[in-house]
Amino acid sequence: MTLRNMRCPAPSTVALLCALASSPAWQSAHGQTGLKVLIAVDMEGITGVVNPGQFSQTTGFEYERFRKFMTDEAFAAVLGAREAGATEIVVVDSHGNGDNLLIERFGPDTKIVRSWPRPNGMMHGIDSTFAAAVLIGYHASTNSTLGIRAHTITGMGFTSVDLNGRPMSESSLGAAIAGHFGVPVVTISGDDSAAAELKRLIPNVETAVVKSPISFNAGITLSPEAGQALVRAAVREGVRRRREIAPFRVSTPVQLDLTLRSIQTAELLAYLNGVKRIGARTIRYAARDLPDVSRFLQFVVHYRLDLNP
Repeated sequence: MTLRNMRCPAPSTVALLCALASSPAWQSAHGQTGLKVLIAVDMEGITGVVNPGQFSQTTGFEYERFRKFMTDEAFAAVLGAREAGATEIVVVDSHGNGDNLLIERFGPDTKIVRSWPRPNGMMHGIDSTFAAAVLIGYHASTNSTLGIRAHTITGMGFTSVDLNGRPMSESSLGAAIAGHFGVPVVTISGDDSAAAELKRLIPNVETAVVKSPISFNAGITLSPEAGQALVRAAVREGVRRRREIAPFRVSTPVQLDLTLRSIQTAELLAYLNGVKRIGARTIRYAARDLPDVSRFLQFVVHYRLDLNP
């Protein structure tokens, strides 16, 4: 047993040495590197969430209850990552206004990305120093015929998001951004449709299926306690198996085809350099790489003429 891996006892000299050995600074000084994990958290795929009553920040009569469940599920993922050896964790709040998670629940080893806009969107913070990425509370894509609250990025804005001719979900976009930096997505949680979509791209990704769709606004769900236990175990196993799961890579340059609900939005976006209108509601953007794709999508989603400082 090494000092780095030993279990810390009650406060003592040995316990202090153990805590020192687990710090990134100590590991770096002794030729050891920490294990960094990014955990992106959405809400529609959280256990029990089936309609806007749970996830809408403006009209959801159960939102305050379910943001606690979202926080608990994210924290379960943190615990699973720690149990697999993670020493540094970044949690990315990626639902709605990006300010859902109760940040006081997380420990000093965890940093939290909040609010919008941010260049790498739901995966902001990811870079090549991370060993693994995890997707919690994810849902199926806008192309899905069966998935609870299935959409891609914005249910009100986009009817299709394609990269190099492939329809994308939020999970596959996240995996592609992580893959750009050589980082594998090792675990996804959500309904069975969301899990199946990502598994088609990453066959050995760990999944935590916490509910099954009945319709767009209905499903059969585990209890929050059972969902959190399942998430914790799946994240622990995914991070443990990270070297067996290859990063999902998209070839560059990247062709982004974006189909919008609004004809006028498509018309106006085609005024931008690098953007062509290829259908009444579809534009094509020639991107250098996945971060470039992400920045363009952030612009489309967040830009308004009446933005204030």
